[in-house]
Amino acid sequence: MSELPTVDAGARDVAAARTAAAFFDVDNTIIRGASAFHLALGLYRRGFFSVRDIVWAAFQNARYQLFGENREQIDEIRSSALGIMTGHSVAEVVAIGEEVYDQVLELRIFPGTRSLLDEHLAAGREVWLVTATPVEIGNLIARRLGATGCLGTIAEHKDGFYTGRLVGDLLHGKAKASAVRALAEKEGLDLEASYAYGDSTNDVPILSTVGHPCAINPDPRLRRHAEAEGWPIKEFRGRRRAAKRGVKTASWAGLAWVVGLVLRSIGRSLRG
Repeated sequence: MSELPTVDAGARDVAAARTAAAFFDVDNTIIRGASAFHLALGLYRRGFFSVRDIVWAAFQNARYQLFGENREQIDEIRSSALGIMTGHSVAEVVAIGEEVYDQVLELRIFPGTRSLLDEHLAAGREVWLVTATPVEIGNLIARRLGATGCLGTIAEHKDGFYTGRLVGDLLHGKAKASAVRALAEKEGLDLEASYAYGDSTNDVPILSTVGHPCAINPDPRLRRHAEAEGWPIKEFRGRRRAAKRGVKTASWAGLAWVVGLVLRSIGRSLRG
């Protein structure tokens, strides 16, 4: 009987690295705040929607940074976003997303998370962003970060224009975990050897899917869950109290800026 071929330890390590992956949530994990809010500002400047819409988006962004996310809030944002996108071209939205990334999002990336992402890439692992954001925008962010790709919400489009409907469900909560398992099956990824990072309790399903979960900038509920499970916790917002004050200040300052924008718009209308 012939002997089985042997594989040295170094080759085994390389093989393991190739079959493992790292999965990152985006908002408040990679980028401070809600990336969709900043995209909404870019769309507003190009006449996609009204001042009233942007005030609503600013309120949602402030609420998200202060209190975290919930399913009802996500559904509200989804319905509004789909309505706004209807009839606009995919190419136009992606072009605006490129500008928003260069002007705003790149400056809001947590250096600590970026270092983690780069470490996984250097180790030869695939890196995937997993987000409720439209997949076109998620892919844009992934490309700029050098990541492998993105699993995101798919907004239906026909002949290059958005229809206002979704293909499948919003990629959120359990849907994220299902998408990761499907990707692992397709790509031959070893989830037990893989890593996942998220900031809210809505990321618990995806964190529980891999062998190496980690909470980044966690909301209070995820922090308690991570502590109970013995998961690592990484805080990249600085000292927690200072970060909390900073988030509140930034949120209210952002809301005040938008209110100022509204007043200026009204003033221009009256003068016109």
